[in-house]
Amino acid sequence: MKFLIFVRDFLEKLEATAKRLEMFAILAELFQQADADEIDKLIYFTQGELLPPFHGINIGMSEKYLLRALAKAGEIDPESIAKQYRVVGDVGGLAEQVIRGRGKGLSVSEVYQSIYEIAQMSGEGSVERKIDSVCRLFSSVSPVEAKYIARFMTGKLRLGAGDATVLEALALSRGDRALRKDLDRAYNITSDLGLVAKTLFESGIEGIRAMSVRMGYPIRPALCERLSSAEEIVEKIGRCSVEVKYDGFRCQVHKSKNDIALFSRNQERTTPMFPEIVEACRNLFGNQEVILEGEALAYNEATGDLLPFQVTSQRRRKHGIEDMAKAFPLKFFVFDLLYLNGEDYTHFGYADRRKKLIELIQKKSPVMEVSQAIETDQPVEIQKFFDASIERGLEGIVAKRLDAPYAAGSRNFNWIKLKRSYKGELSDSVDLVIVGYFAGKGHRAKFGIGTILSAVYDPEEDRFKTVTRIGTGFSEEELVQLKNLLDEIASPEQPHQVDSEIVPDVWVFPKYVITVTADEITRSPNHTAGRDAEGVGYALRFPRVQGFIRTDKSPQDATTVGEIVEMFNLQKRVKME
Repeated sequence: MKFLIFVRDFLEKLEATAKRLEMFAILAELFQQADADEIDKLIYFTQGELLPPFHGINIGMSEKYLLRALAKAGEIDPESIAKQYRVVGDVGGLAEQVIRGRGKGLSVSEVYQSIYEIAQMSGEGSVERKIDSVCRLFSSVSPVEAKYIARFMTGKLRLGAGDATVLEALALSRGDRALRKDLDRAYNITSDLGLVAKTLFESGIEGIRAMSVRMGYPIRPALCERLSSAEEIVEKIGRCSVEVKYDGFRCQVHKSKNDIALFSRNQERTTPMFPEIVEACRNLFGNQEVILEGEALAYNEATGDLLPFQVTSQRRRKHGIEDMAKAFPLKFFVFDLLYLNGEDYTHFGYADRRKKLIELIQKKSPVMEVSQAIETDQPVEIQKFFDASIERGLEGIVAKRLDAPYAAGSRNFNWIKLKRSYKGELSDSVDLVIVGYFAGKGHRAKFGIGTILSAVYDPEEDRFKTVTRIGTGFSEEELVQLKNLLDEIASPEQPHQVDSEIVPDVWVFPKYVITVTADEITRSPNHTAGRDAEGVGYALRFPRVQGFIRTDKSPQDATTVGEIVEMFNLQKRVKME
Protein backbone atom coordinates (compact mmCIF):
# COMPACT_ATOMS: atom_id res chain seq x y z
CA MET A 1 0.00 0.00 0.00
CA LYS A 2 1.25 3.47 -0.86
CA PHE A 3 1.90 5.58 2.23
CA LEU A 4 -0.09 8.44 0.66
CA ILE A 5 -3.18 6.23 0.37
CA PHE A 6 -2.72 5.10 3.97
CA VAL A 7 -2.55 8.70 5.14
CA ARG A 8 -5.22 10.22 2.91
CA ASP A 9 -7.83 7.47 2.98
CA PHE A 10 -7.40 6.19 6.53
CA LEU A 11 -5.33 8.25 8.99
CA GLU A 12 -7.08 11.51 8.10
CA LYS A 13 -10.46 9.83 8.49
CA LEU A 14 -9.48 8.36 11.85
CA GLU A 15 -8.31 11.76 13.04
CA ALA A 16 -11.61 13.33 12.00
CA THR A 17 -13.87 11.06 14.08
CA ALA A 18 -14.39 10.22 17.74
CA LYS A 19 -17.18 7.74 16.96
CA ARG A 20 -16.10 4.21 17.75
CA LEU A 21 -18.29 2.56 15.09
CA GLU A 22 -16.76 4.79 12.44
CA MET A 23 -13.28 3.88 13.70
CA PHE A 24 -14.16 0.20 13.41
CA ALA A 25 -15.31 0.69 9.82
CA ILE A 26 -12.25 2.73 8.81
CA LEU A 27 -9.79 0.28 10.33
CA ALA A 28 -11.64 -2.78 9.01
CA GLU A 29 -11.47 -1.35 5.49
CA LEU A 30 -7.76 -0.63 5.95
CA PHE A 31 -7.08 -4.19 7.07
CA GLN A 32 -9.08 -5.60 4.15
CA GLN A 33 -6.85 -3.71 1.72
CA ALA A 34 -3.60 -4.73 3.45
CA ASP A 35 -1.39 -7.72 2.73
CA ALA A 36 0.54 -9.95 5.12
CA ASP A 37 3.87 -8.16 4.54
CA GLU A 38 2.59 -4.79 5.73
CA ILE A 39 -0.28 -5.47 8.13
CA ASP A 40 1.94 -5.35 11.23
CA LYS A 41 3.48 -2.05 10.12
CA LEU A 42 0.07 -0.51 9.46
CA ILE A 43 -1.03 -1.43 12.96
CA TYR A 44 2.14 -0.11 14.57
CA PHE A 45 1.63 3.18 12.70
CA THR A 46 -1.96 3.52 13.93
CA GLN A 47 -0.73 2.87 17.49
CA GLY A 48 1.96 5.54 17.14
CA GLU A 49 4.83 3.15 17.81
CA LEU A 50 7.56 1.44 15.80
CA LEU A 51 7.19 -1.71 17.91
CA PRO A 52 5.52 -2.50 21.23
CA PRO A 53 7.38 -0.96 24.22
CA PHE A 54 8.89 -4.26 25.38
CA HIS A 55 11.11 -4.42 22.29
CA GLY A 56 12.94 -1.40 23.72
CA ILE A 57 13.18 0.49 20.41
CA ASN A 58 12.45 4.21 20.59
CA ILE A 59 12.57 6.62 17.68
CA GLY A 60 14.50 9.07 19.85
CA MET A 61 13.55 12.15 17.83
CA SER A 62 12.69 15.20 19.92
CA GLU A 63 10.74 18.14 18.52
CA LYS A 64 13.94 20.20 18.64
CA TYR A 65 15.76 17.81 16.29
CA LEU A 66 12.74 17.30 14.05
CA LEU A 67 12.44 21.08 13.60
CA ARG A 68 16.07 21.14 12.49
CA ALA A 69 15.29 18.43 9.94
CA LEU A 70 12.27 20.38 8.69
CA ALA A 71 14.37 23.53 8.36
CA LYS A 72 16.96 21.64 6.34
CA ALA A 73 14.41 19.87 4.14
CA GLY A 74 12.48 23.08 3.48
CA GLU A 75 15.65 25.19 3.12
CA ILE A 76 14.38 27.56 5.82
CA ASP A 77 16.29 29.33 8.58
CA PRO A 78 16.00 27.32 11.85
CA GLU A 79 14.93 30.43 13.79
CA SER A 80 12.10 31.04 11.33
CA ILE A 81 10.99 27.42 11.73
CA ALA A 82 10.96 27.83 15.51
CA LYS A 83 8.82 30.98 15.21
CA GLN A 84 6.40 29.26 12.84
CA TYR A 85 6.11 26.35 15.24
CA ARG A 86 5.17 28.65 18.13
CA VAL A 87 2.34 29.98 15.98
CA VAL A 88 1.13 26.66 14.53
CA GLY A 89 1.58 24.64 17.73
CA ASP A 90 1.46 21.31 15.88
CA VAL A 91 4.63 19.75 14.53
CA GLY A 92 2.58 17.88 11.92
CA GLY A 93 0.77 20.99 10.76
CA LEU A 94 4.11 22.78 10.47
CA ALA A 95 5.59 19.93 8.41
CA GLU A 96 2.61 20.12 6.06
CA GLN A 97 3.30 23.83 5.53
CA VAL A 98 7.05 23.48 5.07
CA ILE A 99 7.30 20.40 2.83
CA ARG A 100 6.31 21.30 -0.71
CA GLY A 101 7.27 18.28 -2.79
CA ARG A 102 4.89 15.89 -4.52
CA GLY A 103 6.47 12.81 -3.01
CA LYS A 104 8.02 9.76 -4.62
CA GLY A 105 5.22 7.29 -4.05
CA LEU A 106 6.85 5.51 -1.11
CA SER A 107 5.07 2.47 0.27
CA VAL A 108 4.07 1.99 3.90
CA SER A 109 6.87 -0.55 4.30
CA GLU A 110 9.46 1.84 2.82
CA VAL A 111 8.49 4.66 5.18
CA TYR A 112 8.43 2.28 8.12
CA GLN A 113 11.86 0.89 7.26
CA SER A 114 13.31 4.40 6.94
CA ILE A 115 12.05 5.39 10.38
CA TYR A 116 13.19 2.07 11.86
CA GLU A 117 16.72 2.60 10.54
CA ILE A 118 16.73 6.13 12.00
CA ALA A 119 15.69 4.75 15.38
CA GLN A 120 18.56 2.23 15.27
CA MET A 121 21.22 4.91 14.80
CA SER A 122 23.41 5.37 17.86
CA GLY A 123 26.89 6.37 18.92
CA GLU A 124 28.99 9.40 18.16
CA GLY A 125 27.44 11.70 15.57
CA SER A 126 24.14 9.81 15.59
CA VAL A 127 22.08 12.95 16.17
CA GLU A 128 23.33 14.58 12.99
CA ARG A 129 22.92 11.34 11.05
CA LYS A 130 19.34 11.08 12.26
CA ILE A 131 18.58 14.66 11.29
CA ASP A 132 20.04 14.11 7.81
CA SER A 133 18.02 10.90 7.37
CA VAL A 134 14.79 12.56 8.49
CA CYS A 135 15.52 15.42 6.10
CA ARG A 136 15.91 12.94 3.20
CA LEU A 137 12.65 11.23 4.20
CA PHE A 138 10.78 14.55 4.25
CA SER A 139 12.21 15.35 0.81
CA SER A 140 10.72 12.10 -0.51
CA VAL A 141 7.12 12.65 0.61
CA SER A 142 4.21 14.97 0.00
CA PRO A 143 3.02 17.60 2.53
CA VAL A 144 0.20 15.47 3.98
CA GLU A 145 2.54 12.48 4.34
CA ALA A 146 5.06 14.73 6.10
CA LYS A 147 2.37 15.80 8.57
CA TYR A 148 1.82 12.28 9.85
CA ILE A 149 5.49 11.31 9.73
CA ALA A 150 6.38 14.31 11.91
CA ARG A 151 3.67 13.49 14.43
CA PHE A 152 4.65 9.83 14.47
CA MET A 153 8.32 10.51 15.03
CA THR A 154 7.69 12.92 17.93
CA GLY A 155 5.10 10.71 19.62
CA LYS A 156 2.21 13.04 18.76
CA LEU A 157 0.22 10.71 16.49
CA ARG A 158 -2.79 10.26 18.75
CA LEU A 159 -5.67 8.81 16.74
CA GLY A 160 -7.73 7.40 19.61
CA ALA A 161 -7.65 3.84 18.25
CA GLY A 162 -6.72 1.79 21.30
CA ASP A 163 -5.89 -1.90 21.49
CA ALA A 164 -9.51 -2.97 21.91
CA THR A 165 -10.57 -0.93 18.88
CA VAL A 166 -7.88 -2.49 16.68
CA LEU A 167 -8.77 -6.02 17.80
CA GLU A 168 -12.47 -5.43 17.09
CA ALA A 169 -11.65 -4.02 13.65
CA LEU A 170 -9.43 -7.04 12.87
CA ALA A 171 -12.34 -9.36 13.62
CA LEU A 172 -14.72 -7.23 11.52
CA SER A 173 -12.25 -7.20 8.62
CA ARG A 174 -12.67 -10.98 8.47
CA GLY A 175 -16.45 -10.65 8.66
CA ASP A 176 -16.76 -12.49 11.96
CA ARG A 177 -16.96 -10.70 15.30
CA ALA A 178 -16.78 -14.11 17.02
CA LEU A 179 -13.06 -14.13 16.20
CA ARG A 180 -12.56 -11.42 18.80
CA LYS A 181 -12.23 -13.89 21.69
CA ASP A 182 -9.37 -15.76 20.00
CA LEU A 183 -7.68 -12.51 18.95
CA ASP A 184 -7.92 -11.18 22.51
CA ARG A 185 -6.27 -14.28 23.91
CA ALA A 186 -3.45 -14.15 21.34
CA TYR A 187 -2.82 -10.51 22.16
CA ASN A 188 -2.99 -11.04 25.93
CA ILE A 189 -0.25 -13.70 25.84
CA THR A 190 2.05 -11.82 23.43
CA SER A 191 1.31 -8.08 23.96
CA ASP A 192 2.00 -7.48 20.26
CA LEU A 193 -0.90 -6.36 18.06
CA GLY A 194 1.27 -6.42 14.93
CA LEU A 195 2.34 -10.00 15.56
CA VAL A 196 -1.27 -11.07 16.13
CA ALA A 197 -2.44 -9.44 12.89
CA LYS A 198 0.45 -10.87 10.88
CA THR A 199 -0.28 -14.35 12.24
CA LEU A 200 -3.95 -13.95 11.30
CA PHE A 201 -3.04 -12.90 7.76
CA GLU A 202 -0.46 -15.63 7.24
CA SER A 203 -2.03 -18.59 9.09
CA GLY A 204 -5.68 -17.69 9.60
CA ILE A 205 -7.68 -18.26 12.76
CA GLU A 206 -6.05 -21.66 13.29
CA GLY A 207 -2.70 -19.90 13.52
CA ILE A 208 -4.16 -17.52 16.09
CA ARG A 209 -5.52 -20.40 18.18
CA ALA A 210 -2.13 -22.11 18.03
CA MET A 211 -0.30 -19.08 19.44
CA SER A 212 1.17 -19.67 22.87
CA VAL A 213 3.35 -17.99 25.46
CA ARG A 214 6.75 -17.09 24.04
CA MET A 215 9.95 -16.07 25.71
CA GLY A 216 10.66 -12.33 25.58
CA TYR A 217 7.04 -11.38 24.88
CA PRO A 218 5.44 -10.16 28.14
CA ILE A 219 2.10 -11.71 29.07
CA ARG A 220 -0.52 -9.14 29.98
CA PRO A 221 -1.21 -9.43 33.71
CA ALA A 222 -4.27 -11.14 35.16
CA LEU A 223 -6.44 -8.71 37.14
CA CYS A 224 -8.58 -8.90 40.28
CA GLU A 225 -12.20 -8.26 41.05
CA ARG A 226 -13.25 -6.80 44.42
CA LEU A 227 -15.43 -8.11 47.24
CA SER A 228 -16.03 -6.50 50.61
CA SER A 229 -15.74 -9.43 53.04
CA ALA A 230 -14.16 -12.82 53.64
CA GLU A 231 -17.64 -14.39 53.73
CA GLU A 232 -18.39 -13.13 50.22
CA ILE A 233 -15.10 -14.55 48.94
CA VAL A 234 -15.84 -18.05 50.26
CA GLU A 235 -19.40 -17.85 48.95
CA LYS A 236 -18.08 -16.89 45.51
CA ILE A 237 -15.17 -19.31 44.98
CA GLY A 238 -15.18 -21.72 47.93
CA ARG A 239 -11.89 -23.15 49.13
CA CYS A 240 -9.14 -20.93 47.81
CA SER A 241 -5.56 -19.81 48.16
CA VAL A 242 -5.22 -16.50 49.99
CA GLU A 243 -2.08 -14.51 49.25
CA VAL A 244 -0.66 -11.37 50.76
CA LYS A 245 -1.25 -8.37 48.47
CA TYR A 246 2.03 -6.53 48.07
CA ASP A 247 2.17 -2.88 46.99
CA GLY A 248 5.24 -2.73 44.77
CA PHE A 249 6.23 -3.02 41.13
CA ARG A 250 4.52 -5.88 39.37
CA CYS A 251 7.35 -7.62 37.61
CA GLN A 252 7.39 -10.40 35.03
CA VAL A 253 10.67 -12.26 34.61
CA HIS A 254 11.55 -14.01 31.36
CA LYS A 255 14.65 -16.17 31.73
CA SER A 256 15.85 -18.01 28.67
CA LYS A 257 19.02 -20.10 28.74
CA ASN A 258 21.25 -17.14 27.94
CA ASP A 259 19.22 -14.05 28.69
CA ILE A 260 17.06 -12.52 31.42
CA ALA A 261 14.48 -9.80 30.76
CA LEU A 262 12.21 -8.05 33.27
CA PHE A 263 8.97 -6.36 32.26
CA SER A 264 6.68 -3.94 34.07
CA ARG A 265 2.91 -4.11 34.41
CA ASN A 266 2.59 -2.10 31.19
CA GLN A 267 5.07 -4.32 29.28
CA GLU A 268 8.11 -2.01 29.38
CA ARG A 269 11.59 -3.45 29.88
CA THR A 270 12.89 -2.77 33.38
CA THR A 271 15.85 -5.19 33.36
CA PRO A 272 18.63 -2.66 34.08
CA MET A 273 16.72 -1.16 37.00
CA PHE A 274 16.65 -4.30 39.16
CA PRO A 275 20.08 -6.00 38.93
CA GLU A 276 19.53 -8.02 42.12
CA ILE A 277 16.49 -9.77 40.61
CA VAL A 278 18.49 -10.59 37.49
CA GLU A 279 21.31 -12.04 39.58
CA ALA A 280 18.90 -14.05 41.77
CA CYS A 281 17.30 -15.62 38.67
CA ARG A 282 20.69 -16.51 37.26
CA ASN A 283 21.71 -18.19 40.51
CA LEU A 284 18.42 -20.03 41.10
CA PHE A 285 17.52 -21.34 37.66
CA GLY A 286 20.78 -22.13 35.87
CA ASN A 287 20.00 -23.27 32.30
CA GLN A 288 16.25 -23.53 32.82
CA GLU A 289 13.79 -21.40 30.85
CA VAL A 290 11.13 -19.83 32.99
CA ILE A 291 8.56 -17.00 33.12
CA LEU A 292 7.61 -15.82 36.59
CA GLU A 293 5.36 -13.08 37.91
CA GLY A 294 5.57 -11.27 41.20
CA GLU A 295 5.94 -7.97 43.05
CA ALA A 296 9.22 -6.19 43.77
CA LEU A 297 9.32 -4.12 46.97
CA ALA A 298 12.01 -2.12 48.72
CA TYR A 299 12.75 -3.25 52.26
CA ASN A 300 14.76 -2.29 55.32
CA GLU A 301 17.73 -4.66 55.57
CA ALA A 302 18.14 -4.03 59.31
CA THR A 303 14.55 -4.83 60.29
CA GLY A 304 13.24 -6.78 57.30
CA ASP A 305 10.25 -4.42 57.10
CA LEU A 306 8.75 -3.85 53.66
CA LEU A 307 8.67 -0.21 52.60
CA PRO A 308 5.74 1.71 51.04
CA PHE A 309 5.34 2.11 47.28
CA GLN A 310 6.52 5.73 47.40
CA VAL A 311 9.92 4.43 48.51
CA THR A 312 9.97 1.48 46.10
CA SER A 313 9.14 3.84 43.22
CA GLN A 314 12.54 5.50 43.62
CA ARG A 315 14.10 2.31 42.23
CA ARG A 316 12.52 2.97 38.83
CA ARG A 317 15.25 5.02 37.20
CA LYS A 318 17.81 5.03 34.39
CA HIS A 319 20.72 6.55 36.29
CA GLY A 320 22.26 6.02 39.70
CA ILE A 321 20.94 2.46 39.82
CA GLU A 322 23.78 0.99 41.91
CA ASP A 323 23.57 3.68 44.59
CA MET A 324 19.81 3.34 44.81
CA ALA A 325 20.06 -0.46 45.01
CA LYS A 326 22.32 -0.06 48.05
CA ALA A 327 20.01 2.49 49.67
CA PHE A 328 16.79 0.57 48.94
CA PRO A 329 17.42 -3.13 48.26
CA LEU A 330 14.57 -5.18 46.83
CA LYS A 331 12.63 -8.29 47.74
CA PHE A 332 10.94 -10.08 44.84
CA PHE A 333 7.84 -12.00 45.96
CA VAL A 334 6.93 -14.48 43.22
CA PHE A 335 3.25 -15.42 43.02
CA ASP A 336 2.88 -17.22 39.69
CA LEU A 337 4.59 -19.53 37.22
CA LEU A 338 3.59 -18.95 33.60
CA TYR A 339 6.13 -20.94 31.59
CA LEU A 340 8.77 -23.60 32.31
CA ASN A 341 11.19 -25.32 29.94
CA GLY A 342 9.00 -25.17 26.85
CA GLU A 343 5.66 -25.72 28.59
CA ASP A 344 2.94 -23.04 28.74
CA TYR A 345 1.67 -23.05 32.34
CA THR A 346 -1.09 -20.48 31.82
CA HIS A 347 -3.45 -23.37 30.99
CA PHE A 348 -2.78 -25.09 34.33
CA GLY A 349 -4.99 -24.52 37.36
CA TYR A 350 -3.68 -22.15 40.02
CA ALA A 351 -3.00 -24.89 42.59
CA ASP A 352 -0.83 -26.82 40.12
CA ARG A 353 1.07 -23.67 39.15
CA ARG A 354 1.66 -22.81 42.80
CA LYS A 355 2.88 -26.30 43.65
CA LYS A 356 5.38 -26.27 40.79
CA LEU A 357 6.48 -22.76 41.73
CA ILE A 358 7.30 -23.84 45.28
CA GLU A 359 9.29 -26.80 43.94
CA LEU A 360 11.17 -24.47 41.61
CA ILE A 361 12.17 -21.91 44.26
CA GLN A 362 13.37 -24.16 47.05
CA LYS A 363 16.86 -22.74 47.25
CA LYS A 364 17.25 -19.95 49.80
CA SER A 365 17.64 -16.53 48.21
CA PRO A 366 18.01 -13.20 50.01
CA VAL A 367 16.14 -11.53 47.13
CA MET A 368 13.56 -13.95 45.76
CA GLU A 369 10.90 -15.94 47.59
CA VAL A 370 7.43 -17.33 46.94
CA SER A 371 4.62 -15.04 48.13
CA GLN A 372 3.09 -15.84 51.51
CA ALA A 373 -0.23 -17.69 51.24
CA ILE A 374 -2.66 -19.99 53.03
CA GLU A 375 -5.31 -22.34 51.64
CA THR A 376 -8.70 -22.33 53.35
CA ASP A 377 -12.48 -22.27 53.03
CA GLN A 378 -13.01 -20.59 56.40
CA PRO A 379 -13.92 -16.87 56.41
CA VAL A 380 -12.49 -16.54 59.94
CA GLU A 381 -9.07 -17.71 58.74
CA ILE A 382 -9.21 -15.38 55.74
CA GLN A 383 -10.08 -12.44 57.99
CA LYS A 384 -7.26 -13.30 60.41
CA PHE A 385 -4.77 -13.51 57.53
CA PHE A 386 -6.10 -10.21 56.18
CA ASP A 387 -5.75 -8.45 59.55
CA ALA A 388 -2.19 -9.71 59.91
CA SER A 389 -1.32 -8.37 56.45
CA ILE A 390 -2.74 -4.94 57.27
CA GLU A 391 -0.78 -4.85 60.53
CA ARG A 392 2.41 -5.38 58.52
CA GLY A 393 1.56 -2.28 56.47
CA LEU A 394 0.57 -4.26 53.37
CA GLU A 395 -2.42 -3.60 51.12
CA GLY A 396 -4.52 -6.61 52.02
CA ILE A 397 -5.02 -10.00 50.39
CA VAL A 398 -5.86 -11.67 47.08
CA ALA A 399 -7.96 -14.84 47.09
CA LYS A 400 -7.43 -17.17 44.10
CA ARG A 401 -9.67 -19.95 42.80
CA LEU A 402 -7.68 -23.17 43.00
CA ASP A 403 -8.60 -24.63 39.60
CA ALA A 404 -8.46 -21.35 37.64
CA PRO A 405 -6.07 -21.02 34.67
CA TYR A 406 -4.06 -17.81 34.35
CA ALA A 407 -6.46 -15.34 32.68
CA ALA A 408 -3.97 -13.06 30.91
CA GLY A 409 -5.27 -9.51 30.48
CA SER A 410 -8.64 -10.36 32.03
CA ARG A 411 -10.46 -9.23 35.15
CA ASN A 412 -12.72 -11.85 36.72
CA PHE A 413 -13.56 -13.58 39.98
CA ASN A 414 -10.75 -16.11 39.60
CA TRP A 415 -8.74 -13.56 41.59
CA ILE A 416 -10.50 -11.45 44.24
CA LYS A 417 -8.87 -8.69 46.25
CA LEU A 418 -9.87 -7.60 49.71
CA LYS A 419 -8.01 -4.41 50.59
CA ARG A 420 -9.95 -2.85 53.44
CA SER A 421 -13.35 -3.11 55.06
CA TYR A 422 -15.88 -0.81 53.49
CA LYS A 423 -17.44 1.42 56.14
CA GLY A 424 -19.79 3.57 54.11
CA GLU A 425 -16.98 5.52 52.51
CA LEU A 426 -14.39 4.90 49.80
CA SER A 427 -11.60 3.40 51.90
CA ASP A 428 -9.99 1.74 48.88
CA SER A 429 -7.83 3.65 46.41
CA VAL A 430 -8.48 3.95 42.68
CA ASP A 431 -6.13 4.50 39.74
CA LEU A 432 -7.16 7.37 37.47
CA VAL A 433 -5.89 8.76 34.17
CA ILE A 434 -5.17 12.47 33.82
CA VAL A 435 -7.01 13.90 30.79
CA GLY A 436 -6.69 17.65 31.37
CA TYR A 437 -5.84 20.40 33.82
CA PHE A 438 -7.08 23.80 34.95
CA ALA A 439 -4.83 26.81 35.44
CA GLY A 440 -4.18 27.60 39.08
CA LYS A 441 -5.85 30.39 41.01
CA GLY A 442 -4.62 32.32 44.00
CA HIS A 443 -1.41 30.82 45.40
CA ARG A 444 -1.31 28.18 42.66
CA ALA A 445 -1.43 30.72 39.84
CA LYS A 446 2.38 30.82 39.83
CA PHE A 447 2.48 27.10 38.98
CA GLY A 448 0.08 27.39 36.04
CA ILE A 449 -1.83 24.35 37.26
CA GLY A 450 -4.43 24.11 39.98
CA THR A 451 -6.65 21.05 39.54
CA ILE A 452 -6.51 18.09 37.20
CA LEU A 453 -9.39 16.41 35.38
CA SER A 454 -9.18 12.64 35.83
CA ALA A 455 -10.94 9.67 34.31
CA VAL A 456 -11.50 5.94 34.58
CA TYR A 457 -11.23 3.48 31.68
CA ASP A 458 -14.22 1.99 29.89
CA PRO A 459 -12.95 -1.20 28.17
CA GLU A 460 -16.28 -1.71 26.41
CA GLU A 461 -15.93 1.58 24.53
CA ASP A 462 -12.12 1.85 24.69
CA ARG A 463 -12.53 5.39 26.06
CA PHE A 464 -11.71 7.34 29.22
CA LYS A 465 -14.64 8.77 31.18
CA THR A 466 -14.28 11.53 33.73
CA VAL A 467 -14.93 10.88 37.40
CA THR A 468 -13.37 13.79 39.30
CA ARG A 469 -11.34 16.99 39.49
CA ILE A 470 -8.44 16.79 41.93
CA GLY A 471 -6.54 19.62 43.60
CA THR A 472 -5.17 17.97 46.73
CA GLY A 473 -2.17 15.76 47.34
CA PHE A 474 0.60 17.24 45.17
CA SER A 475 3.49 19.18 46.69
CA GLU A 476 4.58 22.45 45.09
CA GLU A 477 7.62 20.70 43.57
CA GLU A 478 5.36 17.99 42.14
CA LEU A 479 3.00 20.58 40.64
CA VAL A 480 5.89 22.11 38.71
CA GLN A 481 7.03 18.67 37.52
CA LEU A 482 3.47 17.64 36.69
CA LYS A 483 2.80 20.70 34.54
CA ASN A 484 5.98 20.10 32.55
CA LEU A 485 5.02 16.47 31.94
CA LEU A 486 1.44 17.32 30.96
CA ASP A 487 2.46 20.14 28.63
CA GLU A 488 4.53 17.62 26.66
CA ILE A 489 1.37 15.63 25.90
CA ALA A 490 -1.06 18.56 25.59
CA SER A 491 -3.72 18.28 22.91
CA PRO A 492 -5.11 21.28 21.00
CA GLU A 493 -8.57 19.72 21.23
CA GLN A 494 -10.44 17.07 23.20
CA PRO A 495 -8.71 13.72 22.50
CA HIS A 496 -10.92 11.18 20.73
CA GLN A 497 -10.57 8.64 23.53
CA VAL A 498 -11.76 11.09 26.20
CA ASP A 499 -15.47 11.35 27.02
CA SER A 500 -16.04 14.52 29.04
CA GLU A 501 -18.68 17.18 29.52
CA ILE A 502 -16.21 19.26 31.53
CA VAL A 503 -13.78 21.33 29.45
CA PRO A 504 -10.40 21.93 31.14
CA ASP A 505 -8.07 24.81 30.31
CA VAL A 506 -5.67 22.29 28.75
CA TRP A 507 -6.54 18.88 27.35
CA VAL A 508 -3.89 16.14 27.54
CA PHE A 509 -3.69 12.78 25.82
CA PRO A 510 -4.38 9.88 28.21
CA LYS A 511 -0.97 8.72 29.41
CA TYR A 512 -0.32 9.29 33.10
CA VAL A 513 -1.93 7.30 35.93
CA ILE A 514 -2.29 8.51 39.52
CA THR A 515 -3.53 6.74 42.65
CA VAL A 516 -6.37 8.54 44.41
CA THR A 517 -8.36 8.16 47.62
CA ALA A 518 -11.64 9.90 48.39
CA ASP A 519 -14.34 10.10 51.04
CA GLU A 520 -16.91 8.30 48.92
CA ILE A 521 -18.34 7.72 45.45
CA THR A 522 -21.43 9.78 44.63
CA ARG A 523 -23.80 10.18 41.68
CA SER A 524 -23.13 13.23 39.53
CA PRO A 525 -24.58 14.78 36.34
CA ASN A 526 -21.22 16.45 35.65
CA HIS A 527 -19.14 13.34 35.00
CA THR A 528 -19.44 10.69 32.28
CA ALA A 529 -18.24 7.57 34.14
CA GLY A 530 -21.19 5.16 34.25
CA ARG A 531 -23.63 7.77 32.94
CA ASP A 532 -27.18 6.41 32.75
CA ALA A 533 -30.16 7.28 30.51
CA GLU A 534 -30.92 10.30 32.71
CA GLY A 535 -27.39 11.63 32.21
CA VAL A 536 -26.19 10.92 35.74
CA GLY A 537 -22.72 9.41 36.20
CA TYR A 538 -20.40 8.76 39.14
CA ALA A 539 -17.92 11.04 40.88
CA LEU A 540 -15.43 11.00 43.75
CA ARG A 541 -16.16 13.20 46.76
CA PHE A 542 -13.15 15.01 48.27
CA PRO A 543 -10.48 13.20 46.20
CA ARG A 544 -6.78 13.40 47.05
CA VAL A 545 -3.69 12.06 45.29
CA GLN A 546 -1.41 9.50 46.91
CA GLY A 547 2.21 9.76 45.82
CA PHE A 548 3.02 10.90 42.29
CA ILE A 549 2.53 9.41 38.82
CA ARG A 550 2.35 5.60 38.69
CA THR A 551 4.93 5.05 35.97
CA ASP A 552 4.41 1.29 36.26
CA LYS A 553 0.84 1.55 34.95
CA SER A 554 -0.54 2.32 31.51
CA PRO A 555 -3.84 4.17 30.95
CA GLN A 556 -5.61 0.87 30.27
CA ASP A 557 -4.46 -0.33 33.72
CA ALA A 558 -6.60 2.34 35.37
CA THR A 559 -9.68 1.56 37.42
CA THR A 560 -12.59 0.75 35.11
CA VAL A 561 -16.09 2.19 34.96
CA GLY A 562 -17.42 -1.21 36.03
CA GLU A 563 -15.21 -1.20 39.12
CA ILE A 564 -16.44 2.28 40.11
CA VAL A 565 -20.06 1.13 39.81
CA GLU A 566 -19.27 -2.03 41.79
CA MET A 567 -17.48 -0.05 44.52
CA PHE A 568 -20.43 2.35 44.72
CA ASN A 569 -22.80 -0.59 45.21
CA LEU A 570 -20.55 -2.14 47.88
CA GLN A 571 -20.36 1.21 49.64
CA LYS A 572 -24.13 1.63 49.45
CA ARG A 573 -24.73 -1.87 50.78
CA VAL A 574 -22.46 -1.34 53.78
CA LYS A 575 -24.17 1.97 54.57
CA MET A 576 -27.53 0.18 54.64
CA GLU A 577 -26.15 -2.43 57.00
